Amino acid sequence: MQKAFEGQRTGEEVLYIFRRHFSTTRRGFLFMLFMIAFGAVPFAIWKQDAQMTFVWIIFGLIGVLGYAYAVLLWYFSFYMITTERLRQTRQKGLFKKTVVDLDLEKIQSISFGVPGMFGAMLDYGTILVQTGAGDLVMSMVSHPETVYNELQNAAHELRQYEEE
Repeated sequence: MQKAFEGQRTGEEVLYIFRRHFSTTRRGFLFMLFMIAFGAVPFAIWKQDAQMTFVWIIFGLIGVLGYAYAVLLWYFSFYMITTERLRQTRQKGLFKKTVVDLDLEKIQSISFGVPGMFGAMLDYGTILVQTGAGDLVMSMVSHPETVYNELQNAAHELRQYEEE
């Protein structure tokens, strides 16, 4: 199945799409837990009745909406490796999005690291792509070794194609 995206060049193919680790949504999850717990405070202070249940439900819904917002930002923020470039798309709010393109031919080196025990257990890490113009740091990326290998393969294939 051929994936297409806005701004795709003629002959360009999508090789790999990846995201940051799902644990980046933890602030939204903690917000949801806080709102559910905060909504339960009136039960501890006043008698339990329908109004207090309604207050708890409202706080819970606000918490769920906050978590859904964090998940949406995670889902719509992704990285894409094509036959010609690396594209970073970051959703920074409901209506704000930034896109950064980096041509594979400008990549000088690629490295990755796994930050300790939790990074190893949850399989996330940081990928550093160095170019002459600057560095692209991708933090909390799921399966960093796989992404590293895909980037290396794409850059190698482009160099092989250009030499022919």
